[in-house]
Amino acid sequence: MTKELTHFIGGKAVKGQSGRFLDVYNPNTGEVSARTPLASADEVRAAIASAEKAFPDWAAVNPQRRARVMFEFKRLVEANMNELAEMLSNEHGKVIADSKGDVQRGLEVIEFSCGIPHLLKGEYTEGAGPGIDMYSMRQPLGVAAGITPFNFPAMIPMWMFGVAIACGNTFVCKPSEKDPSVPLRLAELMMEAGAPAGVLNVINGDKEAVDTLLTDPAIEAVSFVGSSAIAEYIYGTAAAHGKRVQAMGGAKNHAIIMPDADMDRVVDDLIGAGYGSAGERCMAISVAVPVGEETADRLVEKLVPRVQSLKVGLSTDPDADYGPLVTAQHREKVKACIDLGVKEGAELLVDGRDFSMQGYENGFFLGGSLFDKVTPDMSMYKEEIFGPVLQIVRAKDFEEAASLPTKHQYGNGVAIFTRDGDAARSFASQVQVGMVGINVPIPVPLAYHSFGGWKRSAFGDTNQHGPEGVRFYTKVKTVTSRWPTGVKEGSSFVIPTMK
Repeated sequence: MTKELTHFIGGKAVKGQSGRFLDVYNPNTGEVSARTPLASADEVRAAIASAEKAFPDWAAVNPQRRARVMFEFKRLVEANMNELAEMLSNEHGKVIADSKGDVQRGLEVIEFSCGIPHLLKGEYTEGAGPGIDMYSMRQPLGVAAGITPFNFPAMIPMWMFGVAIACGNTFVCKPSEKDPSVPLRLAELMMEAGAPAGVLNVINGDKEAVDTLLTDPAIEAVSFVGSSAIAEYIYGTAAAHGKRVQAMGGAKNHAIIMPDADMDRVVDDLIGAGYGSAGERCMAISVAVPVGEETADRLVEKLVPRVQSLKVGLSTDPDADYGPLVTAQHREKVKACIDLGVKEGAELLVDGRDFSMQGYENGFFLGGSLFDKVTPDMSMYKEEIFGPVLQIVRAKDFEEAASLPTKHQYGNGVAIFTRDGDAARSFASQVQVGMVGINVPIPVPLAYHSFGGWKRSAFGDTNQHGPEGVRFYTKVKTVTSRWPTGVKEGSSFVIPTMK
């Protein structure tokens, strides 16, 4: 019998009432593993009401005690790491080691959030004027919402709710309907950690649920990670309803390979960054840009056999490089992108379209593909593929190579491989991309810095987690204080100044 998933509202599992469900698949077998309920607007409003009710008491808890809840949540997630990783792999398809990395990178934001007593400290000026002191305080917004993608079902929810809850907000998470089990389990663990009922709610759903979150007046802030088209819609709709919004979109991450780069290390990094998690990462390297024909030829010579030898396997196989894609529909979309690349005239050096896993022919597997001689006018270069496909765009010199990520519509991440410090420094300063790696293939900032791209990779003015996350989930109040001395000064009709 297929498992029926629930929502998590007011500290407990709640069965779906809409009568609408969506199948959740095990990507290894192609079989339905569960059904997730798609919430009605009324069910979403019930989750919001639960968060709204919990907010005043949670906001009144002092930061140190909120931090203790986060410490305990961290301990519980670590204690349940194997369960969470297996659950994640069975719904997403990434290998167990990668699933543990997904959980761990989320936990790093929880660790950052444990320092919330320090992070919420305001500023103070004694004697700002005659007998006047000024100070600021950071206070929570109220109810925040997070709409999270399928590719990181543990990390990205924790990126969002970790900082939000530590700051004193309550939270409604709408995870991807493709792999919702991990966010539901995280909500249970948050309750076990001591968070009051209603502080973290999880509501499953589709566009009806999303639109309710974007328009409900009780929601103060919305955080989103997904495709750029949806990010733009999320930003426009939520902002039009007076909400703070951070909406992270798609990516086309380039790796610039200079002639002096260590080619063996470059190939190792490209294989991991391009094909890990079947390429289903917004920070995956999808475009390699060798500078000069000789560099390109050396890269191709070393890269082709490595792509051909990639081991695609079950998500439970400890020796697999990567597992299946998340759904059959997504696999077919990636295949169509490869078909388009061939049609547009790119040279397909390694073709992974016909890969099939013996004994698991119904699984959503796809072999690694490698294109050479891709040009910037090709549609497959312009758009995000989000699969195990790496493209090589040859550049004649450094200036041409550096211009490619700057001109691209996406500006999420970029990397340069070189031994030349001057070239690397110049590139990092000038490239119009939000996150830069120097001999680092996936430059995802650690939790105490902030994550965010530029251009169509991000909509809104603040980034995820780190100091920017604290600013996003709080509002500043500035107090100007004077205590009467008993001397009557009379009325003044002139604006106060420090002249």
